[in-house]
Amino acid sequence: MISATPYDSHAHRSSEPTTAKHIAYWTTTSLLVFCMTGGVFEILGLQPTVAGITRLGYPGYIIPALGLGKVLAVFAILWPGAARVKEWAYAGITFNMIGATVSHIACDDPTWSVVVCLSVLALSLTSWSLRPHSRKL
Repeated sequence: MISATPYDSHAHRSSEPTTAKHIAYWTTTSLLVFCMTGGVFEILGLQPTVAGITRLGYPGYIIPALGLGKVLAVFAILWPGAARVKEWAYAGITFNMIGATVSHIACDDPTWSVVVCLSVLALSLTSWSLRPHSRKL
């Protein structure tokens, strides 16, 4: 004889996907945040970072602004609440990664450069789509 009621069985099943979704959200978000912390190098004007971005044709004065945008996006995504700011942060990362992808293609950079940009874009979109209800508009 089965001792569990259908309600208990349903509650157990519904908690598993939520846990998996929660883990997937924080995994993708953590990886995205790690990638975006490179903005600190842009703010600091580290020579390898500056050389890499200016080689793509961007003026040097835009580099600290790009870095600041990435760092602010990290804070926005991690900070509890502020759902509208999170939306803008994810949008900014998306635009940044699309622009970086196009720039690497236009400069005939190695395929790995494009793959990295598209991977960060995929992390951003995945994190955005998996975010908990409390982090949505």
